[in-house]
Amino acid sequence: MSSIRDTDLGRADPVGCLADLATSVQQVSATTPVTEIDRVFRADQQLRSLVVHEDGICFLLTREQVEFTLTGRLGYGRGLHARSTAIQMVPENSFALPGQMSLANAAQRVLELPEGNRYRDVLVLTDEGPRVVSVSQIFERLSAEFRYAALHDPLTGLPNRRQLEESGATSIEGSVDITRIAVLYIDLDGFKAINDTFGHQAGDEILIGFADRLRHLVRPTDLLARLGGDEFAVLLVDVDEAQLLAIADRVVLGASVPFVCDGHLLHVSASVGIAMAGDVAAERELSRLDVLLRHADGAMLKAKQAGKRQVARLDGHGEAAPIVRNALIRRRLPKAFETLSFTLHYQPQMDLSSGDCSAVEALLRWTDPVLGAVSPAEFIPIMELSGDIHRIGQRVINEACAQARVWLDAGTPRRIAVNVSPLQLAARTIVPELVSALHRHAVPAHLIEVEITEGAAITDLPRAIGQLQQLREAGISIALDDYGTGFSSLALLRSLPLTTVKIDKTFVDNIDSSPSDALLVGGIIDTAHAIGLTVTAEGVERQSQLQLLRDLRCDTVQGYLISRPVAPEDLPQRCSVSSSTTLRAVPLDPKGRIESS
Repeated sequence: MSSIRDTDLGRADPVGCLADLATSVQQVSATTPVTEIDRVFRADQQLRSLVVHEDGICFLLTREQVEFTLTGRLGYGRGLHARSTAIQMVPENSFALPGQMSLANAAQRVLELPEGNRYRDVLVLTDEGPRVVSVSQIFERLSAEFRYAALHDPLTGLPNRRQLEESGATSIEGSVDITRIAVLYIDLDGFKAINDTFGHQAGDEILIGFADRLRHLVRPTDLLARLGGDEFAVLLVDVDEAQLLAIADRVVLGASVPFVCDGHLLHVSASVGIAMAGDVAAERELSRLDVLLRHADGAMLKAKQAGKRQVARLDGHGEAAPIVRNALIRRRLPKAFETLSFTLHYQPQMDLSSGDCSAVEALLRWTDPVLGAVSPAEFIPIMELSGDIHRIGQRVINEACAQARVWLDAGTPRRIAVNVSPLQLAARTIVPELVSALHRHAVPAHLIEVEITEGAAITDLPRAIGQLQQLREAGISIALDDYGTGFSSLALLRSLPLTTVKIDKTFVDNIDSSPSDALLVGGIIDTAHAIGLTVTAEGVERQSQLQLLRDLRCDTVQGYLISRPVAPEDLPQRCSVSSSTTLRAVPLDPKGRIESS
């Protein structure tokens, strides 16, 4: 079990409402003489209050109220009240709360009382009879509840990342041998598919069940935490390599046992990354725990890339560097979503017959305060592993349609090509998302083009064809990107509902120096034209490439010779390529029209 107990945070007994915290109290009738009330309080110095009941109504009478009344300002209180009864001692502003009220609401009601009444005991009315609770108990327990909630995952009850960091730092500092500290980083494989197929309730049941299994798989002294989503971590102190590997193997085996949810047997597995303090060097900017977590996270990614359902460990600095960077990228992604750090840049596509740049490709960019500029080649595969690709895909579609609307309103309409991940096609969400965005921004369908890679089409060809056909029926054009790098054939080109083929940069690189490459590219262009497709050549960087592509009757080109990806406000209306291989923008007047020379 986790080494952090509920009792450590004041959570020994669950408190659902005010009645759970209140205690029983002695009752007296309204006609009880004051002398008897005084005797009762004197006989039990620990007694703080009594309940006075009259005609089914209860009132709280405190020791403080009785002593104040009997003492009196001039010392004649006992004589004046010698014949008084209990009900006459009850203050006018008697206060009671229902037992089913939550602690938070009870605290709010207490704070609304006048200053002089705010610190008295509170009468609690329950079905079992009156009870009493002190104001200090309410606020102390509420404080403990808030602290517990701040340090625990509400779904599984495990410590959360904050508690791991707080208690983990203390455990590491108190360790006699720092090299015997280790971290397990655990991620469930196939969890998102279960969420998508069976719903989030089934996913929550699996997380709760897996957390319970983990409690029994780790040692009592280990600190187990849920980091978020389907990720868990374990901090182990005073552990050797053999013990660490044995625990990691138990976690993998424990996850492989099917979960029973609503009569279904649901299968997941776990990828586990391990890191020992001796594996990593201390870093000035990070705590030792953060360094261990980062390396274990990288090892977990290595386990996933190796086929999942296994334990992995980074071997040496050469292997660690890129994988640890990937782990850091993955840990920075939630912050990027939170701070809206992703932006879209647009790379123009030049029409070789007219020189127009009325079509662009939307390219995702991310600059992080810690990592700097992160390439899409780095973060897109990580997003596909984590499932974030669907969230960013929706954002890209929405922003591209919003930008298309801006250009349309300015009188400079441009068709925007949007890259779509294979996972978006497989999830069957791309069609409703695109159609909804077009409708939301009132953008004509012909101003959006979807780009898929060969791999996206081939992974599940029937499903891909169905999705793409729906897009074509909606008026959206389809481009096959990176053509030539996969396993495309003429039959595939004919079966997919395409409008454009984009020739990969690797085929364009040497066409001006290699006759065979030029012949190959010319064949692709002729074949595409023969079946009614237009052709775009990617990666054009030299004038000689551009001229040859024009001679080969290529339709459009894009590359650094035309323009690098730029912010939307930096795009020209027309493109003119000079011999110095730079893009010269044709001047526009304030309304976006081409100025006359």
